[in-house]
Amino acid sequence: MGVYNIVKDFKKKYPGTVAFRLKKHADVVEKHLNPNERVLFAFCGQKNVPSLMFVNSCVVALTNKRIMIGQKRLFWGYFFTAVTPDMYNDLKVRKGLIWSDVEIDTIKENIYISNLSPEGAIAIETSITEFMMKEKKKYAKKTK
Repeated sequence: MGVYNIVKDFKKKYPGTVAFRLKKHADVVEKHLNPNERVLFAFCGQKNVPSLMFVNSCVVALTNKRIMIGQKRLFWGYFFTAVTPDMYNDLKVRKGLIWSDVEIDTIKENIYISNLSPEGAIAIETSITEFMMKEKKKYAKKTK
């Protein structure tokens, strides 16, 4: 199943999430998938801090190797970010009156995904946290 279909299912399941141009953003993620990489979970939201900004939609995919964030620019080009398990610190969920936000804390930066359905944010937290806890154990064994 392609990234777009997984994101479309997420949006259908959690319709309160605000995101636009999902196909274009999903295409950015698909361009950067490695041959042996498969998508485990994907969602959409706004890649920004303030909840009232609706122009920064993105697609976030959790693969068997990393977290990938794709954001197609309006006219030309795109933004792509990848977070590998060794760069991941933790994840924070903030529930607001209407929407929830997820903050992915990495060694170098914090990534904010806002305007998420509150129930969707819980599903996001569960998927990313379970994957990263399992992967971090592998990295700990390699460094010993």
